[in-house]
Amino acid sequence: MALLFYISSGVAVVSTIMVITRYHPIHALIYLVVSFLAISMVFLSLGAPFAAALEVIIYAGAIMVLFIFVVMMLNLGRETAQQEKQWLRPAVWIGPGILTLVLLMEMAILLLQQSQQEVATAVVTPREIAVSLYGEYMIAVELIGFLLTTGIVGAAHIGKHKKKNLHRYLQA
Repeated sequence: MALLFYISSGVAVVSTIMVITRYHPIHALIYLVVSFLAISMVFLSLGAPFAAALEVIIYAGAIMVLFIFVVMMLNLGRETAQQEKQWLRPAVWIGPGILTLVLLMEMAILLLQQSQQEVATAVVTPREIAVSLYGEYMIAVELIGFLLTTGIVGAAHIGKHKKKNLHRYLQA
């Protein structure tokens, strides 16, 4: 278990460094998804399967889809097709693919091995998490919702192309 923890932590650190150093936003987002999956494996190796599932569903799923949607809205134009062809090159996806395969092998090892030692875990139900989030942290959750909405509206405004209105005599 400790070896799996250290391997997933290493993958998380490497992929997070790659997020910071990438020039193209889509490349950074792909590495960010790998980083979220690695953090999920850290939770799973520590005996917190519910936190691992939440990490995958909420962060790697929903929030990353939102980020990719915003980046795609900002890249409207003629060169979008050419950019997408460049994103499909093996040099772009081979790094995140290798890191994801390492995480997949870790998960297979973790699930297939018979656990010799039990990790002391406390059972936390989804109801307890919901009461905690929407009880004392209700304002923070609402503010994060407003912040995400503001980000989408700002990205739509930045990505909107202005149409040039020519006089009817100047139109060809």
